[in-house]
Amino acid sequence: MINCTSCGTLFEKPMVGRKCKPCMNKKQRELRKLKNNEITKRYEKTKKGYLVRTYRNMLNRILGILKSKQHIYKGLEILSKEQFYNFSLNDESYNLLFENYQKNNYCLKFAPSIDRIDSDKGYLLDNIRWISFSENSSLGASSHKRRNN
Repeated sequence: MINCTSCGTLFEKPMVGRKCKPCMNKKQRELRKLKNNEITKRYEKTKKGYLVRTYRNMLNRILGILKSKQHIYKGLEILSKEQFYNFSLNDESYNLLFENYQKNNYCLKFAPSIDRIDSDKGYLLDNIRWISFSENSSLGASSHKRRNN
């Protein structure tokens, strides 16, 4: 057993050096806040980093973490992280959209956006495609209008 050098808690295996995981997480949060998340923001401007953020957002919708949209997404199916990364990195649309997003100085309207072809189904390989953020927003607005009429 080893004492955490930050909080004094006893633990069996050090996570990093001699600090426990909660203390390391706290230190990471403080560093991110101090540096305004600059490292995370820079990573999310890479193809892989963008996919990490996109998958986490998809998962949060499915798990019902976004309370305002729970009724739309909660309980739907989702493909595995590995399937999503492989699909996306090998998808011509994603790669072209991401390059256009970079060329346009990361302007949101050009950002790649994952679209569910059938909104009643989850994020599955046969139900997702990459389109631009502005195109996806337009599709969402038009389907919202149809539902409310």
